[in-house]
Amino acid sequence: MVQERLIQTVISILLTAGYDVSERCLLRPRSFDLLASGKQGLVIIKIVSQIDSVSEEIAFDLEAMAHHLKAVPIIIGERARDAPLERSAVYLRYGLFAVAPSTLYDYLVEGVPPLVYASPGGLYVGIDGTRLREMRERHNLSLGDLAHILGVSRRTISKYESGMGTTLEMAMKLEELFDEAIVQPIDLFKDRPHDLTESIYSHEIEAVSPAGHLIEMGLELHPFRRAPFHLVALFEKNTIFACFGTAQKTFRRAALIGNLSQIAHARSLCILSDYNKERKIGKTLVIGEEQLYSLEQGSDLIDLMPE
Repeated sequence: MVQERLIQTVISILLTAGYDVSERCLLRPRSFDLLASGKQGLVIIKIVSQIDSVSEEIAFDLEAMAHHLKAVPIIIGERARDAPLERSAVYLRYGLFAVAPSTLYDYLVEGVPPLVYASPGGLYVGIDGTRLREMRERHNLSLGDLAHILGVSRRTISKYESGMGTTLEMAMKLEELFDEAIVQPIDLFKDRPHDLTESIYSHEIEAVSPAGHLIEMGLELHPFRRAPFHLVALFEKNTIFACFGTAQKTFRRAALIGNLSQIAHARSLCILSDYNKERKIGKTLVIGEEQLYSLEQGSDLIDLMPE
């Protein structure tokens, strides 16, 4: 019930902020729960009560998927270890931003970005180094002067002016000293910690297989293990969510990946091993392997797919 309430809270926040929200991804295993599209682009969302439950492999999938979809990955949760997530604080989980629903609300609905990074060592903030240097020089303070006032080394002040973050306590001292704002707010959907680009599953694509034939047709494939689709395929300006399997196992995925593709402004495709017809389920093209093998170019496949 806690997870259900949390998911509904996140959906409500996204809708209030004017985002289009996908159906929930209920198929297991899964690396994300929702896709949402709005004024700041596409967002891939993992929702958990404990952010520590997000494994490194799930985080990698989220980051890689976000890269290929030109999206932003984010984790929404309530607790880290035994403590609740603080409002207006950003936590990191394997390089991904993780925040409380209240922080997401402030950012998307109220337009108020978070200010601090939370870590086991305390609360940290980003500093506008250029502004700090300008304020120091305007007050005729040398690096040594400011270092003496704050009780730190000249090297530390120099690092602050080069953009190194600091503790919340030190940032407050600087703002009190100069009576000006110096803390840089965190843009959840732009200040990305890092960016992964390679799928660790690409070697699993067999040459003699439907996926292998897609490569022969000129598509670039990026497989995933924890998604309702088995891979993201790229062809020219087209992005395709694709899945493979028997009719019994795959038909139930068709409507969901069609919904996800609409939110992501992509296309969706199911290729069945025991099916010899062509049909459309929502926005998803469903074809058999035999028909796929009859296609020679990626453009031939695109022509069959709904917009």
